[in-house]
Amino acid sequence: MTHRRRVKLCFMTIALGLAASAIAQPIDQTGSADCKAEEAALERDIDLARSRGQMLHRQQLAQALAALRTRCETLAPEQSRAAHIRKLEEEIRELRLELDRAEEQLRKLKAERP
Repeated sequence: MTHRRRVKLCFMTIALGLAASAIAQPIDQTGSADCKAEEAALERDIDLARSRGQMLHRQQLAQALAALRTRCETLAPEQSRAAHIRKLEEEIRELRLELDRAEEQLRKLKAERP
């Protein structure tokens, strides 16, 4: 094995370790968009490893992808619920502002002399 190939393999091992540690991050730090981006990146890396004949690396990436998909599946319902709650809270704030404006207009109309 050439020196260049060893260095490349070393960097790939480090990158895989970093990817695995990123996947192990707590669930609340990753959004569904992040999940999709990480999934796409891992799928590209798997295809690249397959095309280069790096079957062990491809297998490790496939395991990381499976772990990511599992984590993102458990993340999705929590995030969609939280997003729904935020949306409803925002709608309530808007409705309260609209009600306050309408009540102010009503007070002004009542205060005017006919």
